[in-house]
Amino acid sequence: MNAAEIALIVVAGLILIAVVLVTAARRLDRLHRRENSSRATLEAQLVHRAESAIALAESGLLDPAGAMVVADAGWRAAVESERLVGEDDHSATGPGRAVGQARGLAESELSRALRTALGTPEDQRPLAATPDGATHLRTLAHHVYRVQLARRFHNDAVVQIRHVRSTWAVRLFRLAGLAPMPRPFEMDDEVDVLDPGPDVTP
Repeated sequence: MNAAEIALIVVAGLILIAVVLVTAARRLDRLHRRENSSRATLEAQLVHRAESAIALAESGLLDPAGAMVVADAGWRAAVESERLVGEDDHSATGPGRAVGQARGLAESELSRALRTALGTPEDQRPLAATPDGATHLRTLAHHVYRVQLARRFHNDAVVQIRHVRSTWAVRLFRLAGLAPMPRPFEMDDEVDVLDPGPDVTP
């Protein structure tokens, strides 16, 4: 094997490495953009859930004590808690980490308040039998489900990013740049809301 052949093999190897690195960098960039989008979607769904909980609390359909607890928890989640997107979300290792944890606690508190106020689906049947009650339960059930779905998509994106960033090529060549390592959003999102369904007549 002469010098020209060796040089050709080296060049081919370098090109192959470059292609692998470019492909990995592009994939990582797509995953980070997907995570940003899923986080924004999750933020919107959390706000919708809190708004529907507040609307139910203000409807006069719940007992006064339960309504007060749900309204207070909904207000903290929708208004007082810091956002998952925007200026509040600085970094997954700095202030953004605390924001995610604090928001998760606020959303979990709202879930617990809803479970306490609504009880089991069987307990909710008298409420669902009224036109206003059916409307509020249907809306709340929709947003509870959308939050669970959005959180699952977001956390799946985080898992994929963490997997790609753990590979040797990404770590060795620092393909992630200065992008913070994302964190899954943890909260108690289990709220069993009776959905009266679209066929319930007023």
